[in-house]
Amino acid sequence: MVQLRSTPPFRKLVTLFSVGAILGLSGCGGVAPSKTATGAGTGAAIGGATGAVVGSSSSMGTGTGLVGGAAAGALVGGIIGMVQDAKDRKEQDRLSQERAYQQELAKKRAEEARQKASIDEELAIAQGFQISDIELNDAKRKLEERQEVLKKLQAERTAALARKKDLDEAHEKTLATEAEIARLEEELARLKGEDIQVDTAAPSHSATTPPAKPGT
Repeated sequence: MVQLRSTPPFRKLVTLFSVGAILGLSGCGGVAPSKTATGAGTGAAIGGATGAVVGSSSSMGTGTGLVGGAAAGALVGGIIGMVQDAKDRKEQDRLSQERAYQQELAKKRAEEARQKASIDEELAIAQGFQISDIELNDAKRKLEERQEVLKKLQAERTAALARKKDLDEAHEKTLATEAEIARLEEELARLKGEDIQVDTAAPSHSATTPPAKPGT
């Protein structure tokens, strides 16, 4: 709180008016102030506080220092705010001009694209008048022939992939079946208490050679 020393009534009135002006510049009526007003208010507040401190320790008094500091601070802050406002307006003008340029450029490109499409359509119509029924039917026949060739090649490719897949699947199932056979043979032999040796390298003689007849 600013404490006023014993000063003439007029000086007190001026001091109170300065404080009210500072508060008014700091925030008014819910309307966003410009940077000029904000800078002036902030400068007045800072200048007033500084002037009050300086005045309290000098012969000019607290009230005089507050008023002088507020005035000087408001002037400096207002100038700074005006410069910032000018910069902001210049930047807004530049952005506005840039948006207008981009919109105009987009309209121009859209119009050029529309004109090009119209010209291409007219050229296609002119070319269509020069195409005979024989040329058109011949082109359709060639298209059907090439489509049949494509279908045949695609079918061959699909069949080859299917054969490769079937072969790989058969090999995998064979390996899995042989592994299961070996596991079951070992398990059954263990449960029967037999001691057998499975020769996986060569086929069994009894399985490939018929038993010899007596006397031979």
